Amino acid sequence: MNTQPPNHCSAWQSLGALARKAPKIADLFARDASRKDRFSTDAAGVRFDFSRQRIDSAVLDALLELARERGFEEWRAAFLRGDPINSTEKRAVEHVAQRAGDVPGPTRALAERVRGDARVRRIVHLGTGGSSLGPKLVVDALGVHDTALEFRFVANVDPLDLERALAGAEPDSTLFIVVSKTFTTEETLANARAAKRWLGARDPARHFIAITGNAAAANAFGAADVLPIPDSVGGRYSIWSSAGFGALCATGADAFNEFLAGAREVDLHFAHAEPGRNLPLLMALVGVWNVNFLGMSSHAVLPYAHALKLLPAYLQQLEMESNGKRVDREGRPVDYATAPVLFGEEGTVGQHSFYQLLHQGTPPVAADFIVAAQMDGDHERCALLGAYAEAQADALAFGSTDAGLEPHRVCPGNRASSTLALERVDARNLGRLLALYEHKVFAQGVIWNINSFDQWGVELGKQLARRILSRRQP
Repeated sequence: MNTQPPNHCSAWQSLGALARKAPKIADLFARDASRKDRFSTDAAGVRFDFSRQRIDSAVLDALLELARERGFEEWRAAFLRGDPINSTEKRAVEHVAQRAGDVPGPTRALAERVRGDARVRRIVHLGTGGSSLGPKLVVDALGVHDTALEFRFVANVDPLDLERALAGAEPDSTLFIVVSKTFTTEETLANARAAKRWLGARDPARHFIAITGNAAAANAFGAADVLPIPDSVGGRYSIWSSAGFGALCATGADAFNEFLAGAREVDLHFAHAEPGRNLPLLMALVGVWNVNFLGMSSHAVLPYAHALKLLPAYLQQLEMESNGKRVDREGRPVDYATAPVLFGEEGTVGQHSFYQLLHQGTPPVAADFIVAAQMDGDHERCALLGAYAEAQADALAFGSTDAGLEPHRVCPGNRASSTLALERVDARNLGRLLALYEHKVFAQGVIWNINSFDQWGVELGKQLARRILSRRQP
Protein backbone atom coordinates (compact mmCIF):
# COMPACT_ATOMS: atom_id res chain seq x y z
CA MET A 1 0.00 0.00 0.00
CA ASN A 2 1.10 3.54 -0.75
CA THR A 3 3.11 5.14 2.08
CA GLN A 4 4.82 7.83 0.02
CA PRO A 5 4.34 11.47 1.10
CA PRO A 6 1.18 12.94 -0.44
CA ASN A 7 3.00 16.01 -1.71
CA HIS A 8 4.92 13.71 -4.05
CA CYS A 9 1.67 12.96 -5.90
CA SER A 10 0.97 14.71 -9.18
CA ALA A 11 -2.57 15.53 -8.01
CA TRP A 12 -1.09 17.41 -5.04
CA GLN A 13 0.86 19.61 -7.43
CA SER A 14 -2.25 20.18 -9.53
CA LEU A 15 -4.21 21.20 -6.45
CA GLY A 16 -1.52 23.67 -5.49
CA ALA A 17 -1.85 25.35 -8.88
CA LEU A 18 -5.65 25.39 -8.61
CA ALA A 19 -5.49 26.93 -5.14
CA ARG A 20 -3.54 29.89 -6.45
CA LYS A 21 -6.52 30.83 -8.60
CA ALA A 22 -9.32 29.48 -6.42
CA PRO A 23 -12.58 31.24 -7.35
CA LYS A 24 -14.76 33.14 -4.91
CA ILE A 25 -17.80 31.35 -3.53
CA ALA A 26 -20.14 34.08 -4.79
CA ASP A 27 -18.73 33.73 -8.32
CA LEU A 28 -19.19 29.96 -8.24
CA PHE A 29 -22.88 30.41 -7.47
CA ALA A 30 -23.28 33.23 -10.01
CA ARG A 31 -22.15 31.06 -12.89
CA ASP A 32 -23.87 27.80 -11.89
CA ALA A 33 -27.57 27.91 -11.02
CA SER A 34 -27.55 24.20 -10.14
CA ARG A 35 -24.46 24.38 -7.93
CA LYS A 36 -26.28 23.55 -4.68
CA ASP A 37 -27.48 20.25 -6.13
CA ARG A 38 -24.28 19.39 -7.98
CA PHE A 39 -22.11 19.89 -4.90
CA SER A 40 -24.28 17.91 -2.49
CA THR A 41 -24.58 14.20 -1.87
CA ASP A 42 -26.83 11.95 0.23
CA ALA A 43 -26.05 8.83 2.21
CA ALA A 44 -27.94 6.94 4.91
CA GLY A 45 -30.44 9.72 5.45
CA VAL A 46 -27.80 12.48 5.72
CA ARG A 47 -27.28 15.22 3.14
CA PHE A 48 -23.82 16.75 2.76
CA ASP A 49 -23.94 20.16 1.06
CA PHE A 50 -20.48 21.50 0.26
CA SER A 51 -21.61 24.06 -2.30
CA ARG A 52 -20.38 26.89 -0.06
CA GLN A 53 -16.81 25.61 -0.31
CA ARG A 54 -14.28 27.18 -2.69
CA ILE A 55 -14.43 24.11 -4.88
CA ASP A 56 -15.33 23.80 -8.54
CA SER A 57 -15.39 20.74 -10.78
CA ALA A 58 -11.68 20.97 -11.54
CA VAL A 59 -10.78 21.05 -7.85
CA LEU A 60 -13.13 18.18 -7.04
CA ASP A 61 -11.69 16.06 -9.85
CA ALA A 62 -8.15 16.74 -8.62
CA LEU A 63 -9.11 15.84 -5.03
CA LEU A 64 -10.62 12.56 -6.19
CA GLU A 65 -7.49 11.87 -8.21
CA LEU A 66 -5.42 12.53 -5.08
CA ALA A 67 -7.48 9.91 -3.21
CA ARG A 68 -6.83 7.46 -6.06
CA GLU A 69 -3.09 8.16 -6.07
CA ARG A 70 -2.96 7.76 -2.30
CA GLY A 71 -4.48 4.27 -2.63
CA PHE A 72 -7.65 5.12 -0.72
CA GLU A 73 -9.61 2.08 -1.86
CA GLU A 74 -6.78 -0.30 -0.97
CA TRP A 75 -6.40 1.24 2.48
CA ARG A 76 -10.16 1.14 3.01
CA ALA A 77 -10.26 -2.56 2.17
CA ALA A 78 -7.39 -3.29 4.58
CA PHE A 79 -9.11 -1.34 7.35
CA LEU A 80 -12.46 -3.05 6.91
CA ARG A 81 -11.08 -6.59 6.71
CA GLY A 82 -9.12 -6.14 9.94
CA ASP A 83 -5.53 -5.82 8.76
CA PRO A 84 -3.13 -4.39 11.42
CA ILE A 85 -3.11 -0.88 9.96
CA ASN A 86 -2.26 0.58 13.39
CA SER A 87 1.39 -0.06 12.63
CA THR A 88 3.05 1.43 15.73
CA GLU A 89 0.97 -0.76 18.05
CA LYS A 90 0.74 -3.66 15.55
CA ARG A 91 -3.03 -3.85 15.90
CA ALA A 92 -6.06 -4.12 13.70
CA VAL A 93 -8.65 -1.35 13.97
CA GLU A 94 -11.97 -3.02 14.63
CA HIS A 95 -14.46 -0.52 16.02
CA VAL A 96 -16.61 -1.05 12.92
CA ALA A 97 -16.94 -4.73 13.85
CA GLN A 98 -18.35 -3.70 17.24
CA ARG A 99 -21.46 -2.31 15.55
CA ALA A 100 -21.92 -5.11 13.02
CA GLY A 101 -24.90 -6.38 15.02
CA ASP A 102 -27.06 -5.58 18.01
CA VAL A 103 -25.79 -5.26 21.58
CA PRO A 104 -24.24 -8.62 22.63
CA GLY A 105 -26.42 -10.76 24.88
CA PRO A 106 -24.29 -10.65 28.06
CA THR A 107 -23.92 -6.87 27.85
CA ARG A 108 -27.63 -6.41 27.26
CA ALA A 109 -28.53 -8.75 30.12
CA LEU A 110 -26.31 -6.85 32.55
CA ALA A 111 -27.79 -3.52 31.45
CA GLU A 112 -31.32 -4.84 31.92
CA ARG A 113 -30.38 -6.06 35.37
CA VAL A 114 -29.06 -2.60 36.28
CA ARG A 115 -32.10 -0.83 34.85
CA GLY A 116 -34.38 -3.14 36.79
CA ASP A 117 -32.54 -2.98 40.12
CA ALA A 118 -34.73 -0.96 42.48
CA ARG A 119 -31.77 -0.46 44.81
CA VAL A 120 -29.85 1.62 42.24
CA ARG A 121 -30.89 5.26 41.87
CA ARG A 122 -27.72 6.96 40.60
CA ILE A 123 -25.10 5.71 38.17
CA VAL A 124 -21.74 7.49 38.19
CA HIS A 125 -19.60 6.82 35.12
CA LEU A 126 -15.86 7.05 35.82
CA GLY A 127 -13.65 7.36 32.76
CA THR A 128 -11.72 9.94 30.78
CA GLY A 129 -11.08 10.74 27.14
CA GLY A 130 -12.96 8.40 24.85
CA SER A 131 -14.07 6.39 27.85
CA SER A 132 -16.22 9.36 28.86
CA LEU A 133 -16.82 11.62 25.85
CA GLY A 134 -18.77 9.07 23.81
CA PRO A 135 -21.14 7.78 26.51
CA LYS A 136 -21.69 11.30 27.84
CA LEU A 137 -22.58 12.59 24.37
CA VAL A 138 -25.05 9.77 23.76
CA VAL A 139 -26.80 10.18 27.12
CA ASP A 140 -26.96 13.95 26.76
CA ALA A 141 -28.21 13.78 23.16
CA LEU A 142 -30.79 11.01 23.56
CA GLY A 143 -31.81 11.39 27.20
CA VAL A 144 -32.68 8.71 29.74
CA HIS A 145 -35.42 6.36 28.53
CA ASP A 146 -37.95 4.44 30.63
CA THR A 147 -36.00 4.48 33.88
CA ALA A 148 -35.78 6.67 36.94
CA LEU A 149 -32.00 6.30 37.08
CA GLU A 150 -29.86 9.41 37.42
CA PHE A 151 -26.60 9.59 35.47
CA ARG A 152 -23.43 11.52 36.22
CA PHE A 153 -20.09 11.51 34.41
CA VAL A 154 -16.72 12.08 36.07
CA ALA A 155 -13.68 12.53 33.83
CA ASN A 156 -11.52 14.99 35.75
CA VAL A 157 -9.17 14.00 38.56
CA ASP A 158 -9.97 17.35 40.19
CA PRO A 159 -11.84 16.26 43.36
CA LEU A 160 -14.63 18.74 42.65
CA ASP A 161 -15.80 16.70 39.66
CA LEU A 162 -16.54 13.59 41.73
CA GLU A 163 -17.81 15.68 44.64
CA ARG A 164 -20.46 17.29 42.44
CA ALA A 165 -21.39 13.98 40.84
CA LEU A 166 -22.07 12.51 44.27
CA ALA A 167 -23.97 15.50 45.66
CA GLY A 168 -27.30 14.29 47.02
CA ALA A 169 -26.48 10.63 46.37
CA GLU A 170 -26.78 7.83 48.94
CA PRO A 171 -23.99 5.22 48.98
CA ASP A 172 -26.45 2.31 49.19
CA SER A 173 -28.20 3.36 45.97
CA THR A 174 -25.14 4.41 43.92
CA LEU A 175 -23.49 2.32 41.22
CA PHE A 176 -20.12 3.17 39.66
CA ILE A 177 -19.16 2.17 36.12
CA VAL A 178 -15.37 2.28 35.75
CA VAL A 179 -14.21 2.42 32.13
CA SER A 180 -10.51 1.95 31.40
CA LYS A 181 -9.21 -0.39 28.71
CA THR A 182 -5.99 -1.09 30.60
CA PHE A 183 -7.37 -0.46 34.08
CA THR A 184 -4.26 1.61 34.67
CA THR A 185 -5.54 5.05 33.62
CA GLU A 186 -4.31 7.13 36.55
CA GLU A 187 -7.08 9.74 36.62
CA THR A 188 -9.84 7.13 36.39
CA LEU A 189 -8.34 4.86 39.05
CA ALA A 190 -7.76 7.79 41.41
CA ASN A 191 -11.45 8.64 41.13
CA ALA A 192 -12.41 4.97 41.55
CA ARG A 193 -10.37 4.71 44.75
CA ALA A 194 -12.03 7.91 46.03
CA ALA A 195 -15.44 6.42 45.21
CA LYS A 196 -14.56 3.27 47.13
CA ARG A 197 -13.61 5.37 50.16
CA TRP A 198 -16.93 7.20 49.89
CA LEU A 199 -18.75 3.86 50.00
CA GLY A 200 -17.09 3.00 53.29
CA ALA A 201 -17.31 -0.63 54.35
CA ARG A 202 -19.87 -1.58 51.68
CA ASP A 203 -19.09 -4.50 49.40
CA PRO A 204 -17.53 -3.05 46.21
CA ALA A 205 -18.80 -6.02 44.20
CA ARG A 206 -22.33 -4.60 44.41
CA HIS A 207 -21.30 -1.03 43.64
CA PHE A 208 -18.74 -1.34 40.83
CA ILE A 209 -19.00 -2.56 37.24
CA ALA A 210 -15.76 -2.49 35.24
CA ILE A 211 -15.39 -2.08 31.48
CA THR A 212 -11.83 -3.08 30.63
CA GLY A 213 -9.43 -5.33 28.81
CA ASN A 214 -7.73 -6.14 32.12
CA ALA A 215 -10.25 -8.29 34.00
CA ALA A 216 -7.71 -9.45 36.58
CA ALA A 217 -6.97 -5.89 37.73
CA ALA A 218 -10.68 -5.04 37.81
CA ASN A 219 -11.47 -8.11 39.90
CA ALA A 220 -8.61 -7.29 42.25
CA PHE A 221 -10.08 -3.82 42.67
CA GLY A 222 -13.36 -5.38 43.73
CA ALA A 223 -15.56 -5.35 40.63
CA ALA A 224 -17.43 -8.62 40.18
CA ASP A 225 -19.08 -7.74 36.85
CA VAL A 226 -16.52 -7.06 34.11
CA LEU A 227 -17.21 -6.44 30.43
CA PRO A 228 -14.28 -6.68 27.98
CA ILE A 229 -12.90 -4.03 25.60
CA PRO A 230 -10.79 -5.48 22.76
CA ASP A 231 -7.25 -4.18 22.23
CA SER A 232 -8.20 -3.40 18.64
CA VAL A 233 -10.71 -0.72 19.72
CA GLY A 234 -9.18 2.66 20.54
CA GLY A 235 -10.66 4.81 23.27
CA ARG A 236 -12.02 7.52 20.99
CA TYR A 237 -13.74 4.83 18.91
CA SER A 238 -15.02 2.80 21.85
CA ILE A 239 -18.61 4.05 22.23
CA TRP A 240 -19.68 1.14 19.98
CA SER A 241 -18.14 -1.40 22.34
CA SER A 242 -18.89 -2.26 25.96
CA ALA A 243 -17.46 1.18 26.81
CA GLY A 244 -20.90 2.44 25.84
CA PHE A 245 -22.47 0.40 28.66
CA GLY A 246 -23.51 3.48 30.65
CA ALA A 247 -25.27 4.91 27.60
CA LEU A 248 -26.96 1.54 27.07
CA CYS A 249 -28.24 1.63 30.65
CA ALA A 250 -29.60 5.13 30.08
CA THR A 251 -31.23 4.69 26.69
CA GLY A 252 -32.24 1.04 26.81
CA ALA A 253 -31.37 -1.67 24.32
CA ASP A 254 -33.87 -0.66 21.63
CA ALA A 255 -32.52 2.88 21.31
CA PHE A 256 -28.89 1.77 21.57
CA ASN A 257 -29.46 -0.81 18.84
CA GLU A 258 -30.86 1.99 16.66
CA PHE A 259 -27.70 3.95 17.37
CA LEU A 260 -25.59 0.99 16.23
CA ALA A 261 -27.78 0.46 13.18
CA GLY A 262 -27.35 4.05 12.04
CA ALA A 263 -23.57 3.71 12.17
CA ARG A 264 -23.83 0.40 10.31
CA GLU A 265 -25.71 2.11 7.47
CA VAL A 266 -22.85 4.57 7.06
CA ASP A 267 -20.31 1.73 7.23
CA LEU A 268 -22.00 0.02 4.29
CA HIS A 269 -22.11 3.25 2.32
CA PHE A 270 -18.44 3.97 3.06
CA ALA A 271 -17.44 0.43 2.08
CA HIS A 272 -19.25 0.37 -1.26
CA ALA A 273 -19.99 3.87 -2.60
CA GLU A 274 -17.88 5.11 -5.49
CA PRO A 275 -15.43 7.84 -4.48
CA GLY A 276 -17.34 10.66 -6.16
CA ARG A 277 -20.47 9.86 -4.12
CA ASN A 278 -18.77 8.61 -0.96
CA LEU A 279 -19.88 11.06 1.69
CA PRO A 280 -17.13 10.50 4.31
CA LEU A 281 -14.45 10.61 1.62
CA LEU A 282 -15.87 13.86 0.25
CA MET A 283 -15.88 15.33 3.78
CA ALA A 284 -12.24 14.30 4.10
CA LEU A 285 -11.20 15.74 0.75
CA VAL A 286 -12.94 19.06 1.42
CA GLY A 287 -10.97 19.23 4.66
CA VAL A 288 -7.68 18.45 2.92
CA TRP A 289 -8.36 21.20 0.37
CA ASN A 290 -9.02 23.73 3.10
CA VAL A 291 -6.10 22.74 5.34
CA ASN A 292 -3.38 22.03 2.84
CA PHE A 293 -4.20 24.32 -0.06
CA LEU A 294 -6.21 27.22 1.34
CA GLY A 295 -4.28 27.50 4.62
CA MET A 296 -7.17 26.96 7.03
CA SER A 297 -5.61 25.67 10.22
CA SER A 298 -8.86 25.78 12.23
CA HIS A 299 -12.20 24.08 11.81
CA ALA A 300 -15.45 24.98 13.58
CA VAL A 301 -18.23 22.45 14.20
CA LEU A 302 -21.54 24.26 14.69
CA PRO A 303 -24.49 22.02 15.60
CA TYR A 304 -27.83 23.83 15.42
CA ALA A 305 -29.44 21.38 17.82
CA HIS A 306 -29.20 21.60 21.59
CA ALA A 307 -29.09 17.80 21.80
CA LEU A 308 -25.74 17.89 19.97
CA LYS A 309 -24.11 20.50 22.19
CA LEU A 310 -21.40 18.03 23.28
CA LEU A 311 -20.55 17.00 19.71
CA PRO A 312 -17.69 19.53 19.26
CA ALA A 313 -15.94 18.22 22.38
CA TYR A 314 -16.37 14.64 21.16
CA LEU A 315 -14.98 15.51 17.72
CA GLN A 316 -12.04 17.40 19.20
CA GLN A 317 -10.68 14.14 20.51
CA LEU A 318 -11.71 12.10 17.48
CA GLU A 319 -9.98 14.40 14.99
CA MET A 320 -7.07 15.95 16.86
CA GLU A 321 -5.97 12.83 18.73
CA SER A 322 -6.30 10.75 15.57
CA ASN A 323 -4.67 13.05 13.03
CA GLY A 324 -2.64 15.49 15.09
CA LYS A 325 0.60 13.87 13.94
CA ARG A 326 4.02 15.19 12.89
CA VAL A 327 5.51 12.02 11.38
CA ASP A 328 4.13 9.78 8.67
CA ARG A 329 3.70 6.01 8.52
CA GLU A 330 7.39 5.55 7.76
CA GLY A 331 8.49 7.73 10.69
CA ARG A 332 9.44 10.68 8.47
CA PRO A 333 8.68 14.22 9.67
CA VAL A 334 5.90 15.68 7.54
CA ASP A 335 6.35 18.98 5.74
CA TYR A 336 2.64 19.61 5.23
CA ALA A 337 -0.23 20.33 7.60
CA THR A 338 -2.27 17.53 9.17
CA ALA A 339 -5.27 17.91 11.51
CA PRO A 340 -6.64 21.44 12.01
CA VAL A 341 -7.52 22.80 15.43
CA LEU A 342 -11.17 21.87 15.97
CA PHE A 343 -13.53 23.88 18.13
CA GLY A 344 -17.22 24.67 18.22
CA GLU A 345 -20.39 25.37 20.11
CA GLU A 346 -24.07 24.79 19.66
CA GLY A 347 -25.99 27.40 17.69
CA THR A 348 -27.23 29.91 18.51
CA VAL A 349 -24.97 30.15 21.56
CA GLY A 350 -21.80 30.36 19.47
CA GLN A 351 -23.21 33.28 17.48
CA HIS A 352 -22.85 35.41 20.60
CA SER A 353 -19.35 34.11 21.28
CA PHE A 354 -16.82 33.49 18.49
CA TYR A 355 -18.75 34.05 15.23
CA GLN A 356 -17.35 37.58 15.11
CA LEU A 357 -13.98 36.04 14.27
CA LEU A 358 -15.54 33.72 11.70
CA HIS A 359 -17.07 36.64 9.82
CA GLN A 360 -14.49 39.40 10.18
CA GLY A 361 -11.37 37.92 11.77
CA THR A 362 -8.07 37.59 9.95
CA PRO A 363 -7.42 33.80 10.29
CA PRO A 364 -9.48 31.77 7.81
CA VAL A 365 -11.67 29.16 9.51
CA ALA A 366 -13.65 26.40 7.78
CA ALA A 367 -16.94 25.33 9.33
CA ASP A 368 -19.46 22.51 9.44
CA PHE A 369 -23.06 23.46 10.14
CA ILE A 370 -25.17 20.56 11.42
CA VAL A 371 -28.93 20.89 11.16
CA ALA A 372 -32.00 18.69 11.54
CA ALA A 373 -34.87 18.80 9.05
CA GLN A 374 -37.43 17.85 11.69
CA MET A 375 -37.33 19.22 15.22
CA ASP A 376 -39.59 18.76 18.21
CA GLY A 377 -40.90 21.67 20.25
CA ASP A 378 -42.30 25.12 19.73
CA HIS A 379 -42.61 25.77 15.98
CA GLU A 380 -41.61 29.45 16.19
CA ARG A 381 -38.30 28.75 17.94
CA CYS A 382 -37.50 25.74 15.77
CA ALA A 383 -38.06 27.86 12.65
CA LEU A 384 -35.83 30.59 14.07
CA LEU A 385 -33.06 28.09 14.79
CA GLY A 386 -33.17 26.73 11.24
CA ALA A 387 -33.21 30.23 9.75
CA TYR A 388 -30.17 31.24 11.79
CA ALA A 389 -28.17 28.24 10.59
CA GLU A 390 -28.87 28.99 6.94
CA ALA A 391 -28.32 32.72 7.43
CA GLN A 392 -24.96 32.26 9.12
CA ALA A 393 -23.73 29.92 6.37
CA ASP A 394 -24.83 32.42 3.71
CA ALA A 395 -23.28 35.33 5.59
CA LEU A 396 -19.96 33.52 5.73
CA ALA A 397 -20.11 32.65 2.04
CA PHE A 398 -21.42 35.88 0.52
CA GLY A 399 -20.72 38.57 3.13
CA SER A 400 -21.91 42.17 2.90
CA THR A 401 -19.71 44.42 0.80
CA ASP A 402 -22.31 46.92 -0.42
CA ALA A 403 -20.93 50.26 -1.49
CA GLY A 404 -21.28 52.85 1.20
CA LEU A 405 -20.96 50.48 4.13
CA GLU A 406 -18.71 51.73 6.88
CA PRO A 407 -15.51 49.64 7.01
CA HIS A 408 -16.33 48.09 10.37
CA ARG A 409 -19.63 46.80 8.99
CA VAL A 410 -18.14 45.02 6.00
CA CYS A 411 -18.17 41.22 6.08
CA PRO A 412 -15.97 40.12 3.18
CA GLY A 413 -17.57 36.72 2.74
CA ASN A 414 -15.82 33.98 0.75
CA ARG A 415 -15.54 31.96 3.99
CA ALA A 416 -16.01 28.28 3.46
CA SER A 417 -18.54 26.02 5.16
CA SER A 418 -20.40 22.76 4.61
CA THR A 419 -23.78 21.71 5.94
CA LEU A 420 -24.71 18.25 7.20
CA ALA A 421 -28.48 17.87 7.32
CA LEU A 422 -29.96 15.03 9.40
CA GLU A 423 -33.56 13.88 9.20
CA ARG A 424 -33.86 14.52 12.95
CA VAL A 425 -31.74 14.11 16.05
CA ASP A 426 -32.49 10.59 17.27
CA ALA A 427 -30.53 7.45 18.03
CA ARG A 428 -30.19 6.26 14.43
CA ASN A 429 -29.12 9.64 13.11
CA LEU A 430 -26.65 10.17 15.93
CA GLY A 431 -25.05 6.85 15.00
CA ARG A 432 -24.91 7.93 11.37
CA LEU A 433 -23.31 11.26 12.24
CA LEU A 434 -20.55 9.84 14.43
CA ALA A 435 -19.70 7.15 11.88
CA LEU A 436 -19.46 9.76 9.12
CA TYR A 437 -16.87 11.72 11.07
CA GLU A 438 -14.96 8.55 12.01
CA HIS A 439 -14.61 7.51 8.38
CA LYS A 440 -13.72 11.07 7.40
CA VAL A 441 -10.83 10.92 9.89
CA PHE A 442 -9.65 7.59 8.49
CA ALA A 443 -9.75 8.90 4.91
CA GLN A 444 -7.76 12.00 5.86
CA GLY A 445 -5.19 9.78 7.55
CA VAL A 446 -4.81 7.93 4.25
CA ILE A 447 -4.35 11.18 2.34
CA TRP A 448 -1.82 12.52 4.85
CA ASN A 449 -0.02 9.15 5.15
CA ILE A 450 -0.31 9.09 8.93
CA ASN A 451 -1.48 6.49 11.45
CA SER A 452 -4.83 7.77 12.74
CA PHE A 453 -5.10 5.12 15.44
CA ASP A 454 -2.26 5.72 17.89
CA GLN A 455 -1.70 8.65 20.28
CA TRP A 456 1.87 8.58 21.50
CA GLY A 457 1.95 12.33 21.98
CA VAL A 458 -0.05 12.12 25.21
CA GLU A 459 2.42 9.76 26.88
CA LEU A 460 5.20 12.24 27.63
CA GLY A 461 3.07 14.34 29.97
CA LYS A 462 1.99 11.22 31.86
CA GLN A 463 5.60 10.12 32.35
CA LEU A 464 6.64 13.56 33.56
CA ALA A 465 3.71 13.70 36.00
CA ARG A 466 4.77 10.40 37.53
CA ARG A 467 8.33 11.70 37.98
CA ILE A 468 7.06 14.90 39.60
CA LEU A 469 4.84 12.93 41.99
CA SER A 470 7.69 10.61 42.92
CA ARG A 471 9.87 13.61 43.84
CA ARG A 472 7.12 15.13 45.98
CA GLN A 473 6.33 12.00 47.95
CA PRO A 474 7.99 11.86 51.42
